[in-house]
Amino acid sequence: MPDGTSRFSCRGKPLLHFMGCSTLSQYTVVADVSVVAVDPKAPMDRVCLLGCGITTGYGASVVTANVEQGSNVAVFGAGCVGLSVVQGAVRNGAKKITVVDLNDSKRGWAEKFGATDFVNPSELKGIDLTDKLIEMTDGGYDYTFDCTGNVSVMRVALEAAHKGWGQSIVIGVAAAGQEIQTRREYSFAFGTCRWLLLTIEQLYNS
Repeated sequence: MPDGTSRFSCRGKPLLHFMGCSTLSQYTVVADVSVVAVDPKAPMDRVCLLGCGITTGYGASVVTANVEQGSNVAVFGAGCVGLSVVQGAVRNGAKKITVVDLNDSKRGWAEKFGATDFVNPSELKGIDLTDKLIEMTDGGYDYTFDCTGNVSVMRVALEAAHKGWGQSIVIGVAAAGQEIQTRREYSFAFGTCRWLLLTIEQLYNS
């Protein structure tokens, strides 16, 4: 909670609120700044779109990156956020949209939302994922989006962006203390890629 306390406990030990909301629990207690009153007459299949998942992904494509028409886009993670990134890229007229996910059952969803390609890293059989993505685009993607929160995936997203002008947008939240590592040629000092850190607050204020 904002005051540093917790309203949850388990077996006598306090539990912390995940992201201040703990929306994955059946019942939760949140601060007033995290609550929005909803008219009882409002249709739930429309109100659900106000959640952070869709606005975060869609806004990352349309607002933060402002994906250009005819560009190449790679999206890592085909969950709610990732598929919303795809929607935004489609809306802005991206030419090639590649979704990367280990769960092959998400291929259909990715294509339904507008992805032109789907890559399952576990099916590459010894081929490096970064090399595969660079090969698919003859040099790398104009925009890459990490929607996983996994720093290893963030590295692939960064290195799969085209050198010189590629942009890599980090949406996923990494675990505390984890760092992104990359090779020297991809360091920020060389200006090979723009690295944009996206927050939900920034999206809502855009």
